[in-house]
Amino acid sequence: MGSYKMCLVFTRKFRVTEPDPVDDVRHVFQKYAEGEAHMTPEQLQKLMADETGTGGGGGSSLEEAERIVDEVLRRKHHIAKFTRRNLTIEDFNYLLFSTELNPPIGDKVHQNMDAPLSHYFIFTGHNSYLTGNQLSSNCSDLPIADALRRGVRVVELDLWPRGNDDVCVNHGRTLTKPVKLGKCLESIKANAFATSKYPVIITLEDHLTPKLQSKVAKMITQTFGDLLYYHDSESSKEFPSPEELKGKILISTKPPKEYLEANDAKEKDNGEKGKDSDEDVWGKEPEELISTRSELEKVATNISYISQDDEDRGSRDFDVSCPLQAPEYKRLIAIHAGKPKGGLRMALKVDPNKIRRLSLSEQLLEKAVASYGADVIRFTQKNFLRIYPKGTRFNSSNYKPQVGWMSGAQMIAFNMQGYGRALWLMQGMFRANGGCGYVKKPDFLMNVGPNGQVFDPNENSSPKKTLKVKVLMGDGWHLDFKKTHFDLYSPPDFYVRVGIAGAPADETMEKTEVKYDTWTPIWNQEFTFKLTVPELALLRVEVHEYDANEKDDFGGQTCLPVSELRQGIRAVPLFNRKGVKYSCTRLLMRFDFV
Repeated sequence: MGSYKMCLVFTRKFRVTEPDPVDDVRHVFQKYAEGEAHMTPEQLQKLMADETGTGGGGGSSLEEAERIVDEVLRRKHHIAKFTRRNLTIEDFNYLLFSTELNPPIGDKVHQNMDAPLSHYFIFTGHNSYLTGNQLSSNCSDLPIADALRRGVRVVELDLWPRGNDDVCVNHGRTLTKPVKLGKCLESIKANAFATSKYPVIITLEDHLTPKLQSKVAKMITQTFGDLLYYHDSESSKEFPSPEELKGKILISTKPPKEYLEANDAKEKDNGEKGKDSDEDVWGKEPEELISTRSELEKVATNISYISQDDEDRGSRDFDVSCPLQAPEYKRLIAIHAGKPKGGLRMALKVDPNKIRRLSLSEQLLEKAVASYGADVIRFTQKNFLRIYPKGTRFNSSNYKPQVGWMSGAQMIAFNMQGYGRALWLMQGMFRANGGCGYVKKPDFLMNVGPNGQVFDPNENSSPKKTLKVKVLMGDGWHLDFKKTHFDLYSPPDFYVRVGIAGAPADETMEKTEVKYDTWTPIWNQEFTFKLTVPELALLRVEVHEYDANEKDDFGGQTCLPVSELRQGIRAVPLFNRKGVKYSCTRLLMRFDFV
């Protein structure tokens, strides 16, 4: 029972009860229990077989059905020895509303992991050592450890001299406070494979003399030892697979010579302040991010140098007359980075005998896709393309990753220490394939026609699949939030926003009606989404609490890869703004492909 004070005199009382089964749950139970009062494991098995999802998870064997029945009885009735081995309608409702027993997607690696590494999207971080904004936050090993434990597989370190004989990790000549390189390397070693056994890639942006490069090579070799993977990408036509590289750490940067010979006349991210690519039909980012951005722009005007990606500008931080004496450093480089001279078109040219990594800013990627879409696709079929945030994202915000995914870019580098809708999309994409940090690119991005034709990211196509999403009900807020978090005088008034992120033609957002004064809202509203590129579509879900006089309150969010959704009624866990899962808050939703 919840009580709310009204006008300091009256008290309104509201009862919080266990939710009753909604009509959809009752209909499914009656259908598979064949009109009886109990559902047997055999009947549950048939239901599971009929509603097996399109990807990764949800076994349908009798043994699995029996295990689930036993687990429901143990959890709901707290008994170890069962006098019956079947489910009542209440037990069945408990099962469907359990995010552990009935999740919307599977939790196992199920994709083919034997293709070359460049055939996968890879969970990638940007300036992985920063604790906050890009101008004045601290550098630390802790964000690196946190990112790796969340499944990130690519971390970035900026290497700068510290005196004459030492190396630190820092974000250029900003106000950020440096951290020792050795501490970052130890953090990577300790956390690299805590969540996923698939390879970790360290991208280095170095501003070091050959002497210090040699020192870094020694530190990396001593720290990682046999974990390091050595690869001659200059004389190799194909890269090993994630399966072959399990438990390995790869280094990616420019060879030392290329730092000295870097061409200054390159297309640059010039900090244009046009419309941010993260704005969409869902509205602007939270006000906290926007206000922080304006404050940091004031700080930026007092800083003469903002570190840009070294593949967009030459590194002139040491004397070009220094002899090249860092062969051990060059030997460490498994994935060679660099941008050839000659402009964007030349940078996208494929060398049949070499594998390399190219980095482009988010803005330059959009230019490349608009002008040379087919060249971008051909490049990413063999080589690695890394996209990084534009230089004016001082507040560590992010950009829409869909453009990169639609063009086959493997490494969409994100500021993992931030938050916002763009980061929610990134987290959603990499919930796929068991959350291992590698997602196989769809076949259409890898296919080559008989006349050499490839996918055109600028071409609109007709819908291939239709997804029906029914928002049934929600529960758990009263356990994760204080009684007065949403409203001082009454229970919350929740509504759900649901939509699609992906190809431009698929982008949309719908909204349920508001359910007033209840902690367990029942909506029973269905939405239909026609998908032109279902392979790269993400289902976006946000819950908000309606407030007539102020800004609506946030009540949870999630993003789910459509290709992995399990059909039928599923319990969908919700996450906070930073992507941390709530303990109890969840939605009951139904997914059907037609």
